[in-house]
Amino acid sequence: MAYVINEDCIACGSCIDECPVNAIAEGEIYLIDADTCTDCGTCADVCPSEAIHPA
Repeated sequence: MAYVINEDCIACGSCIDECPVNAIAEGEIYLIDADTCTDCGTCADVCPSEAIHPA
């Protein structure tokens, strides 16, 4: 099960550097590629706005 980023995302970039498989794409609200995500949760651990959750 991949993680998802909701509308609380502030596009700060904290999660991108933490993702070991580069599954996160930049944008107004960042997106996680479900096919690439390994469900490690590292991105959710560093998100300051708590916008990242398991799908």
